[in-house]
Amino acid sequence: MSSPYHKILPVAALAFTLGTAPLTTALGQVAAPAAASSTADEPQRYTLGGITISGARYLDPNTLIGLSGLKVGDPITIPGEEIGRAIRKLWDQGILGDVSVSIARVESGRVFLDFNLKERPRLSKFVFEGISKGQGEELRNKIKLIRGKVVTDALLSNTRAQVRKFYTNKGFLDAKVNIVQRPDSSLSNSVVLAINVDKGSKVKIEEIDFVGNTAFTDGKLKGKFKKTKEKKFPKFFNSGKYQAKEFADDKQLLLDFYNAQGYRDATIVSDSLTRVDDGLKLTVRVDEGPKYYFRNISWNGNYLYDDKTLASVLGIKEGSVYSKETLDKRLNYNPTGQDVTSLYMNDGYLFFNIEPVETRVDGDSIDIEMRVSEGVQARVKEVRIAGNTKTSDHVVRRTLYTLPGDKFSRENLIRSQRELATLGYFDPEKIGLNPVPNQADGTVDINYTVEEKPSDQITLSGGWGGYAGFIGTVGLVFNNFSLRKAATLKNWTPVPSGDGQRLALNVQANGPQYQAYSFSFTEPWLGGRKPNSLSVSLTKTILRNGSSFDANAGSLKTNGASLALGRRLRWPDDYFTLTNGLSITQYKLDRYGDIGGGFFPTGSGNATNITLNTTLSRNSIDNPTFTRRGSSLSLSLSLTPPYSVFPGAHPDVIEWVEFHKWMFDASWFTPIVGKLVLNTRAHFGFIGTYNPGRQIGPFERFKMGGAGLGFGGQANFIAGTEFIGLRGYADPNESNAIPTARSNSAGGVVYNKFVMEMRYPVSLNPAATVYVLSFAEAGNSFDNYTNYNPYKLYRSAGVGARVFMSAFGLLGFDYGWGFDQVPRVAGGSAQKTGIFHFIIGQQIR
Repeated sequence: MSSPYHKILPVAALAFTLGTAPLTTALGQVAAPAAASSTADEPQRYTLGGITISGARYLDPNTLIGLSGLKVGDPITIPGEEIGRAIRKLWDQGILGDVSVSIARVESGRVFLDFNLKERPRLSKFVFEGISKGQGEELRNKIKLIRGKVVTDALLSNTRAQVRKFYTNKGFLDAKVNIVQRPDSSLSNSVVLAINVDKGSKVKIEEIDFVGNTAFTDGKLKGKFKKTKEKKFPKFFNSGKYQAKEFADDKQLLLDFYNAQGYRDATIVSDSLTRVDDGLKLTVRVDEGPKYYFRNISWNGNYLYDDKTLASVLGIKEGSVYSKETLDKRLNYNPTGQDVTSLYMNDGYLFFNIEPVETRVDGDSIDIEMRVSEGVQARVKEVRIAGNTKTSDHVVRRTLYTLPGDKFSRENLIRSQRELATLGYFDPEKIGLNPVPNQADGTVDINYTVEEKPSDQITLSGGWGGYAGFIGTVGLVFNNFSLRKAATLKNWTPVPSGDGQRLALNVQANGPQYQAYSFSFTEPWLGGRKPNSLSVSLTKTILRNGSSFDANAGSLKTNGASLALGRRLRWPDDYFTLTNGLSITQYKLDRYGDIGGGFFPTGSGNATNITLNTTLSRNSIDNPTFTRRGSSLSLSLSLTPPYSVFPGAHPDVIEWVEFHKWMFDASWFTPIVGKLVLNTRAHFGFIGTYNPGRQIGPFERFKMGGAGLGFGGQANFIAGTEFIGLRGYADPNESNAIPTARSNSAGGVVYNKFVMEMRYPVSLNPAATVYVLSFAEAGNSFDNYTNYNPYKLYRSAGVGARVFMSAFGLLGFDYGWGFDQVPRVAGGSAQKTGIFHFIIGQQIR
């Protein structure tokens, strides 16, 4: 902005007429009337009789007079400083383009002044030139110019700076901005701002150089920068942009790294940017200082736990590298184990405080004194819940581990957050915990905030089902159903919900040729007082031979029902659950043909499967949609009555299905760095009979390969076949599938499988959670125990993605490559190729 004095000097002269002779002098100087005893340059004293404003069209005259600082009735000297000060005050407002003052008249010692103003133009609109429409819209939201605003030098300067900053952050360090004011013919005293941008070329960081580092290489230090990276081959994913704010954050990350390695006094002395060719060279000068170590750690103020116990929990030995980061984790929050604060807070000592103080620095060794204030035990007073607009309060409260009257426990608080996430009704990323302590009465109120997310699912799909042809599916799953509210019509909006029950209905059909119906209902808190679950399910399937309806066609029909009771255990810990179930399935074959393995050579016959199932499981994962840590373990045993050992029973009679089936599944989740998570899994399955002389039947066997969805025929599905995915190999019942998974096989009686996956989230939005993964896995199934070899595995690797949408469940896409050749039916080996897999509604096991 130019100097106001430069603007005032040519225009601030005062003109007045005394008789017929006009006189004009410089800034604030007005010639006095001539007198016999004075000259024209002598100052004259007047009383200010009045002020008028001329030239103002939009500005309020009274406001302008007030801004000038002059008041009617004040004494005023002409020439004098009063008028000069008034002009400067008006000019400093930045809203005027010109100011001049003249004497309107002089009456009886009173002077009347007129301020003639020229207002600055106002903004009618602004346009961008030289850039794309999309970037123009982005800039429009950033600079926020308002129509009708006075166009001042400050407005122009600020706009120019914001546009340059926008492009500087995108790497265009040489961007030039020129703003041209064009009169708007449609509006008086208005202008259009034409903001012309010349971006120039992007300027990348070609080199990052560290000076003064001896403990770590340049490469090691560059790796600590998160955003500030060199643009060099082959670093395709590094932008090379220089952004001052991000570089400031990266410098702090670098210091954090040094401090964590024992360099407590490390500093960044200076940093500089220099141009090299078409890019930048960033030079960072560091002073590492000496490396320090822990020496003596003493405790003061602790009464509940002795020094030895606290030192054991802290886990820092004499001679360990001095790290404030490690010390803080061991004192306050250690994600991989117990810390000192949790030791106290899990026992109710919410007001516990510990302050580590460096008491002595001797060479490279530091002594620490832990000053402890234990406080009193706090008890939970009130528990409040907000945000559950759909889910009933009692469903949320029964999940919590923090109850009024209980001792406060940080462990229980975190466990409550985990349990709320695993319900599946709330966005796990937005579950809030806010303990509000009241030290005066030794209590704490706990406020939980949740945000509902869609949890019901609908399936409307069509697919090709092999033998049955085109199959249409209609499925409904209500995961937060309320049977209690179902009797009231107003609760059907569209279905009664909020009590945490699960209702699932599913229909599949291909006209009269294939039909399948299923219904299931689960009450997770039977009786409402304890987490004892009740599950009931009914199934019915009909599969007919032939391509069209024929009253004489053969058929395979099944009717099934199951009942299961589950309860949460307290030992070994309350992550364990035990479920016992009873299922009955009746199979009816009428001239249908064998369902595999030669068990029904005539194609007709009946079989009944009565199974008692017991499952012991433990689940401690933190989030069912995208899990970061925890584990899931399951051991299940399915038993039928041992009919073949009953007196008089024939060992080959299959009217009563007989087997014992053992399944073990284990999955572990470990955070690696940032959001990257490692998932390792192991799976085993075994089927046997009670009578060594009896062949294992065709029911409940294993078929491995592909996505694990069981494409290629319904007979295996009706026989209860377990389909286990093995990416990189063909789906079961295809000619190039693993031998025990081909259509001419009843399936395996034993299998094992091992998986490693690296997962990284792309979006954690509850409406569509997306993560990408890479995997390596190996597995095999065997049709008898004689051939069983746990080391003979089909291996594969690949990449994939998972998309979880609340309305449709899980969608998966994988591309896998099998490393081992599969024997062909007619001899030889199948060619190894990459295979694309698609899954829906389930995790690949």
